[in-house]
Amino acid sequence: MRDVLTLTVPFFGLIFLGFVVGRIARRPAAGLEWLNIFILYVALPALFFQLLAATPFEELSNVSFILAVLGATSTVLVAGFALALWMSRGNVERATIQSLIGAYSNNGYLGPGLALSAVGASATVPVALIFAFENTMFFTLTPILMAVGGAAVGTPAQTARMILKRIFTHPFILAVIFGATAAAFSWQPPEMLNRMLTMLRDAAAPCALFAMGVTVALQPLPTRGAMSELSIFLTFKLVAHPVMAFLFVSMVDADPIWLTTAVLMAALPPATNVFVLATQYRTYVEGASNAVLVGTAASAITVTAVLYAIRQGLL
Repeated sequence: MRDVLTLTVPFFGLIFLGFVVGRIARRPAAGLEWLNIFILYVALPALFFQLLAATPFEELSNVSFILAVLGATSTVLVAGFALALWMSRGNVERATIQSLIGAYSNNGYLGPGLALSAVGASATVPVALIFAFENTMFFTLTPILMAVGGAAVGTPAQTARMILKRIFTHPFILAVIFGATAAAFSWQPPEMLNRMLTMLRDAAAPCALFAMGVTVALQPLPTRGAMSELSIFLTFKLVAHPVMAFLFVSMVDADPIWLTTAVLMAALPPATNVFVLATQYRTYVEGASNAVLVGTAASAITVTAVLYAIRQGLL
């Protein structure tokens, strides 16, 4: 157990440190803007690119693994959407955000650093594939569901352009594409550029985790009534999602390390993008904010449990 805590305490400790500083300093959320730009556009893309560029290209085309991961996430998403639709008496927009709480992992800020520390460099490819394909799925489904629910997202052509723009201009996805291209042609950056990428890569996880803690600190605390509803969808996220990932990926001929990585990524708390999307569509904003806050705190326990299962050879 000490080995597991040695892995998780520094990660969640950085989030907690950001949370404490955010609560004490009480600066507006706008103060995080440049740090988030550094993380989103520079540090994490550098991490993805550098690790993928050094990966054998054939590892990047594991279709069965990709389909298994998407199958697990889609199952949780559909189940959550159906339940939320019933609870909200047909409110598609609200159900969309609630189902995202149950299925959309924080695999950008929290996932890469945790997986690489817990599993090793061999987790790079599954982490990148999970991130790229799951985000593509969510970027595609969310505006479509919102349009079905009546949210103003423009004409079908405008919606299609918005989806393509979100996919092919996202810094992480671009880094995955460029890294895969470099791997396909066995291209490595010059030494001076590679050193700069290494510096950026080393800064990615600490900055991302600290910023995540501050972001959570700026969210209002949930009420008791809100918690009863949120607990249902957080159970989907923190319990059902990793279970589905284990079941689906176990059915394909996947490397054990890829299996454990998939389960670990599924066990992560709701992505901060859920709150961003809720704000954009002005739907269930407070609930999404509470989900990120409570889910991140609860995941300190659930992620530790998953890592313990990995260390004990249960996965």
